[in-house]
Amino acid sequence: MSKIVEKNGLVTETFYGTEKGVVQERKIDHKPILEHNKKLYNQNDGYSPDKGLKRIASIPTIILEIWAKEYNGDQNKGNWFALPKNVQTKILKEKLNSSDYRYFRTAPGNF
Repeated sequence: MSKIVEKNGLVTETFYGTEKGVVQERKIDHKPILEHNKKLYNQNDGYSPDKGLKRIASIPTIILEIWAKEYNGDQNKGNWFALPKNVQTKILKEKLNSSDYRYFRTAPGNF
């Protein structure tokens, strides 16, 4: 079995060659992201100086991929950006307003 490891920032991808094909394993170092989110959450209310924009969350793209796969019910359909905008908004509201995913939030309040 051959093994190739690629590290790109916080994401590590490992490819294993087997008799049946290639297996891909992806890992993300989530600790720096969550620590940064905590700092932002406690920094201020998340609004821009003119109150025109509000910071809500910082979510790693690998998590968006997982949520897309959950929504589609298919492990081969993980393209978050292929989902319709209204579906993306629905998923984000559900996940970000849940206490299970509160560490992705970068400002207080509901989405």
